[in-house]
Amino acid sequence: MVRFGDALTTGADLVNAAERAVLQALEQMDGPADLVCFFVSGADPEEVTLAGKRVMELAGDAVTLGCSATGVIGGGRGVQDQGAVSVWSARLPGVELTPFQLDTVIEADQLAVVGMREPTPRDQAGILLANPYEFPTQAFVRETTAALDGLPLVGGMADGMRGEDSVRLFCDGDVAPNGAIGVLLGGDGVIGTVVSQGCRPVGPSMTVTKAEGNLVLELAGSNAYEKLESLVEELPEEDRELAERGLHVGIAMDEYADHHEQGDFLIRTLSGADPDLGALTIDDMVEVGQTVRFQVRDAGTADEDLARKLSEFGAEHAVGAGLLFSCNGRGANLFAQADHDVLAVRRILGVGPVTGFFGLGEIGPVSGVNHVHGFTACLLAFAP
Repeated sequence: MVRFGDALTTGADLVNAAERAVLQALEQMDGPADLVCFFVSGADPEEVTLAGKRVMELAGDAVTLGCSATGVIGGGRGVQDQGAVSVWSARLPGVELTPFQLDTVIEADQLAVVGMREPTPRDQAGILLANPYEFPTQAFVRETTAALDGLPLVGGMADGMRGEDSVRLFCDGDVAPNGAIGVLLGGDGVIGTVVSQGCRPVGPSMTVTKAEGNLVLELAGSNAYEKLESLVEELPEEDRELAERGLHVGIAMDEYADHHEQGDFLIRTLSGADPDLGALTIDDMVEVGQTVRFQVRDAGTADEDLARKLSEFGAEHAVGAGLLFSCNGRGANLFAQADHDVLAVRRILGVGPVTGFFGLGEIGPVSGVNHVHGFTACLLAFAP
């Protein structure tokens, strides 16, 4: 029995593209779908909305989940910065699907997230799609790992070609411009996750000795800006060129590890450097005592890391389909082609239906803890 289908269609008429994509995905399956995930890239937010609604209308009784993006993945392709719709359909007998919508409210002068159902012992994973411009995704993912009893969350941050006002979230017939959406998957259909980063560390690991919010003021007791300057000067020419194109900061996920190497860090963008303050600005909160290490983006290393992670996973699991969430800094912005990640998954795992999107951030577990990542590819794998 064919349990999965996927398709990617392009075109200026997004509603027509949506119709073609969802029908192609559904036609590949033996029987009706239980879950349909879809992703829409388009210049006009209202066209994106209409396309998303059309997918949900044609999905029958399936639970539907989707979002807007600046690029989509499906049908063995990756497409960025043009009108496109990708659809993934799944027949999941014996799997309980529980869709949810999250929103924020003010409680006792604090921002609280409401709408999350407490997982049951049957729940194996959750898919989470969020509006990064107004939903506290990093805080929610970080703070709920314990509350969800270690339930893996996989997904990404939605976006739109016109930025904040063009983000759309689609959940079970509804369109939500704000908050976050998702579905809990209960049963034996989910077999695991793969998380692969696109950066590698340069220079030594250092302890943050002075910080304010997202400003790093001192590293290892010295002026943070001067530390960065001296590091760049000492790098080999190849790494110095990569650093000049864009340097990142890795925050160690495990402070108690003896060594911190590639894959041991949460990758964050170095968004500013102030020589007068001696400060570095990164896109996350930093605390005194945390271990950090500068990172560069390297297509070759990213390719090797993804291939290794997929090969290790494939040696232990047979995979029937997958949902793939890649950073918008990957694809054609890192590799020679936008198809790189999806082609690697299909080739190494021997799996056809792989669908997803290029996001502003990716969500996936590492060592049993859920994190929001950058420059990463996160795969949620399903049984054949």
